[in-house]
Amino acid sequence: MSLPSRDAGYGGAENLEVMREARNYNAWLLRLIHRYAPASGHILDFGAGQGTFALPLQLEGRAVTCVEPDPALAASLCAQGLTAVSTVAQLENAAFDFAYTLNVLEHIEDDAAALAALHAKLRPGGRLLVYVPAFQVLYGSMDRRVGHLRRYRRLDLVRRVRAAGFAIEKSQYADSIGFFAALAFRLLRSESTGDLARAHVRLYDRLAFPLSLALDLLCRPFFGKNVTVVARR
Repeated sequence: MSLPSRDAGYGGAENLEVMREARNYNAWLLRLIHRYAPASGHILDFGAGQGTFALPLQLEGRAVTCVEPDPALAASLCAQGLTAVSTVAQLENAAFDFAYTLNVLEHIEDDAAALAALHAKLRPGGRLLVYVPAFQVLYGSMDRRVGHLRRYRRLDLVRRVRAAGFAIEKSQYADSIGFFAALAFRLLRSESTGDLARAHVRLYDRLAFPLSLALDLLCRPFFGKNVTVVARR
């Protein structure tokens, strides 16, 4: 199972660059990886992009393998010392202790096959972290711009992960304020190109996102802009 190329569906390379401005958001996602990754072992980053998470893990001395279909991005990852392949099929089965895929499954037409492939690459007992956009009601111009095929409800994602052979450990929503921000973006800019503005990303990241994480303590069973599932093979 491979990821779609950045030019043919995954797209939004400009938005990937803009999202580097979201320092609090990216730091939180890295903490999420640390929370569920084992203290040692081989890690698989499925959809590594620019290496936003793989590179910090590498600097910590972690063994990380990236799956990244874009040749330029893969070459950049390799130039920075990471191992990068274009498809998960190039990797050995049962070779990884932990895998994470952050904002990637929504780009893949056959997400069930992608989850099954990740199951095959993990060792027995290996853990998977999935983080994707939530709620189809939020689907709008920005989703189309960056090649999202869908957004997920929590129980729907749980069923898909379980159907791939995983045992579910945890599932919850995240970024509760982001739910309303995304809804406003969709309603107010439904005819726009869906491009992210650096200033808007920076403002939300610095001011709203920390408050959103606090509110998540109450809201994460019910709603959020994203949904997280943690599972074991």
